[in-house]
Amino acid sequence: MIAQRTLKALARAVGVGLHSGERVELTLRPAPADTGIVFRRIDLPRPVEIRTDARAVTDTRMASTLAAGDVKVRTVEHLMSACSGLGIDNLYVDVTAEEIPILDGSASSFVYLLQSAGIRLQDAPKKFLRVLRPVEVREGVGDEAKWARLAPCHGFKLSFEIDFHHPAVDSTVQRVDFDMGSGRYARDIARARTFAFSKDVESLRASGLALGGGLDNAIVVDDNRVLNAEGLRYAEEFVKHKLLDAIGDLYCVGHPMLASYSAFRSGHALNNKLLRALLAEERACEIITFEDDKAAPSGFARLAPAW
Repeated sequence: MIAQRTLKALARAVGVGLHSGERVELTLRPAPADTGIVFRRIDLPRPVEIRTDARAVTDTRMASTLAAGDVKVRTVEHLMSACSGLGIDNLYVDVTAEEIPILDGSASSFVYLLQSAGIRLQDAPKKFLRVLRPVEVREGVGDEAKWARLAPCHGFKLSFEIDFHHPAVDSTVQRVDFDMGSGRYARDIARARTFAFSKDVESLRASGLALGGGLDNAIVVDDNRVLNAEGLRYAEEFVKHKLLDAIGDLYCVGHPMLASYSAFRSGHALNNKLLRALLAEERACEIITFEDDKAAPSGFARLAPAW
């Protein structure tokens, strides 16, 4: 049986929100089988739980925000990406503010926290969401065109292409393909950091965004070059971060996917629109389990390798 996974122990971190700039404490706790990923705002007079669901995503400006009524948790995509990459099904995420801490701007710190706590198999079958027919969403035309697509696949394979028309970005690899069954998420994807263009920072902050951003938790690019002294972590770091975000956005559907995802210039909004289109189309997907490990896609039965 391909079993569900949670943590063996607690993991904690303290940081700041990328957009809010507020200090936030994060605690990751084991959860029973079939719980899913549940965010808990423990800073409120009475803690409020927000269950991960594509239809609970209420804001996609520069990040993905989950909400239950008026209570929100912002910038969940990096942690969700790490959970997807390590196959974590059930987890309580306690936070003391409205935003998940940005830490180093990638998913690698979350991978470290999850693996440090240890991953435990549970006595319940992992529930996959299998895509049965292609679903695609598109926006814009010409130079403004962007799209995202899900298609049937016995596994979880992703392809992402960017096009920013910027010298520093254009000089790097613009497209990346990744197979989640390879077991190389922590090595090949997780370390890719979020990025921002210096010309946009002032307007973002005026809109109440990027208040906690800086060179220690983001790649910052001026008109011609990367300003971070250490440079890029990957030759494809820009597009790999967009793929990292997409993995996290897609995991907001509440289950690991069996699908082929491909996208051109997509972002949080279009990724969520794609999930909603999938769920809205009759018989476009189904929930399945694997009682026989050999029937599962290659690599999906293995625990994630140690950090």
